[in-house]
Amino acid sequence: MDLGPTSPTKPSWKGKSRAVNQEFVDLNPTITYRHILSQNLGVKDPLRVVALCDSDAFYAACEMNRLQVPPDTPLVVLQWESLIAVNYPARKYGISRMDKKKDALKRCPHLKVVHVATYKEGEAEPGYWDDVDTNTHKVSLDYYRRESMKIAALFREMLPGCEVEKASIDEAFIDFTKPVRDILLERYPYLATVPADAPYGIDSPLPPPPPVDWEGKGTVVPVHPPPPPPDPKPSSKEEDSEREGETEPQSPGASTSTTPLPTLDTDLHGEEDDTTTWHDVALSIASELMFKARQEVLKQLNYSTSAGVARNKFLAKLAASYRKPDGQSILRNAAIPNYLIPMPFQKIRFLGGKLGKAFAEQYDVSTVGDLLTISLDEMQSKFGEESVWVYEILRGIDRSEVKDKGTTLTKSMLASKNLPKPITKASEGYHWIRVLAAELALRLNDARKLSPNLWPKTIVLHARKGYEPGRSKQAPFPFTKDVTVDFIAAAGGKLWKELVGNTSTMKVSSVQLAFTGIGVSEAGQQTIEGFFGSKPPSKRSRDDVKEHPGEARAQEGIDRPAEVSKEDVDNQMEDPQARSRSGTDELSYTCPRCQKTIRPNAASSTTVQTEEECETVLTGLRLEHDDWHFAQDLVREEATSSGKRIIPGQTTQGSKPKKRRKETKGIEKFFTRK
Repeated sequence: MDLGPTSPTKPSWKGKSRAVNQEFVDLNPTITYRHILSQNLGVKDPLRVVALCDSDAFYAACEMNRLQVPPDTPLVVLQWESLIAVNYPARKYGISRMDKKKDALKRCPHLKVVHVATYKEGEAEPGYWDDVDTNTHKVSLDYYRRESMKIAALFREMLPGCEVEKASIDEAFIDFTKPVRDILLERYPYLATVPADAPYGIDSPLPPPPPVDWEGKGTVVPVHPPPPPPDPKPSSKEEDSEREGETEPQSPGASTSTTPLPTLDTDLHGEEDDTTTWHDVALSIASELMFKARQEVLKQLNYSTSAGVARNKFLAKLAASYRKPDGQSILRNAAIPNYLIPMPFQKIRFLGGKLGKAFAEQYDVSTVGDLLTISLDEMQSKFGEESVWVYEILRGIDRSEVKDKGTTLTKSMLASKNLPKPITKASEGYHWIRVLAAELALRLNDARKLSPNLWPKTIVLHARKGYEPGRSKQAPFPFTKDVTVDFIAAAGGKLWKELVGNTSTMKVSSVQLAFTGIGVSEAGQQTIEGFFGSKPPSKRSRDDVKEHPGEARAQEGIDRPAEVSKEDVDNQMEDPQARSRSGTDELSYTCPRCQKTIRPNAASSTTVQTEEECETVLTGLRLEHDDWHFAQDLVREEATSSGKRIIPGQTTQGSKPKKRRKETKGIEKFFTRK
């Protein structure tokens, strides 16, 4: 029996042998004494339970807490000219994140507008200023990051034995499997002993489960959902679409009907009670724990959250959007088919780009149910062996693990600014060096509060001129007892002078300052200085190196940051200035994973007229580039599993680099490399 799901980044399947050829399997697996008594079944555990907890309108909620405004106050968070968060009271006025500030104020004159905190030169910490200007300030997400860490820490405190993985700044996956098993054995002690007359010993099935009382545990997704309401008239539909700003965008599978969702009273009666399984009992226990933890987050930190509880990460994330805000939804195994079948499959992550379009055109389909009719052999003949991932995710199979990254050491810290107006004088660069230094100082000091011996080995400066490849300089970062903005800015300023000099034709449009090689002193060392003995810089470190894929950037010397932390990703994803510059004149997106700058083709950029169009183009660039990374991960894993040492984008040891790009095969060709 092979339960559990395929990880998009590290698939565990190996060709057809890992897949199944039925629409939905193991929705009610036979659970034995071996399952209940084992401790290391991992993603194959038939009693596995995972939740996704999402903070409701998180940025807006953070600002409401900071300002101590009443909970019914309409509030939006502004970043330059764009709304990046709208709380639920404001959504009642039809305000959405696509609105301009002036339009939002027309709809709600008493709307409270808060601009996100920013760094500015001369200040050691970000603040809320009256004179924010993208030409002189840089957006800060530090406050939101700190509040997010508080929520995650409280989850870990309230849920001992659970794995808690921060998925983003406002989401966390929680694996309840181990504590749920302990509670099952505590509540039903007869499960801990294999009966003497068990026909198959420890592999004998468990006795029938007790009935489950779902009261107070959340909304149970119905096994047999009611039919959707009749389609409204076209005119009414258009009017309704204008009011969609009242509700938060929902994930695939979320109920968007205006008809009240089925509740406990209508969900579980008659035949549905007869289908209760031990996995349902496990879901109910996890739901109790999740509900209590969410209540504590609300009580102690004043943050409302929504959660989804299901058998794996993919389904838990879908269930979390079933009812929001302040909701908790439970997706039983028996409800999975009717939950997934009507879902538009292109709303599933990694199936919304070229690959999803190719599937839609190849088979003339639009929903998950439509694609379930396609056999695995047919799918793999058209899209390659790797398309088994698509085959399985459509059936609710997701083998990715929940990994607690709370203690993972951050290897790098990055502060960046894509400039609306290029730097034309060398002296102007020092302004941005100080602004970026303030962000790095704050983040490093925050990290050292948790780990006092934490210190970066290297400081790196990267600058780019227009559409030219970027250039970098790096140097060892000396230890000092007190980390100050001045200390970091001095090191960054020296790199700026070496990299840019006094040239009069610079037109620098992007500046990044980063720490790399962050580590802690080893046990037994008396001082941190002893840990950071650095080798003399190589000749390569004294030269300029162009930032371009395929070069040996991992060698000593000038280099981009070797790793980019999740916090850096959040920074770049949330900061429009890290995604675009010069308004709609020049569009670009810098990938935090590979550091490559992505730009639209000339035809796309010339059609951009508004900020909404700009955002649409940039979102498409980011998603297509993310999809390309995903496809590369699939191919890399396939090469590893087959014993090959060839990795896409690299050459074999001892071989000469090939001038021509290797032809892509299977689903990889549908993930555009930008």
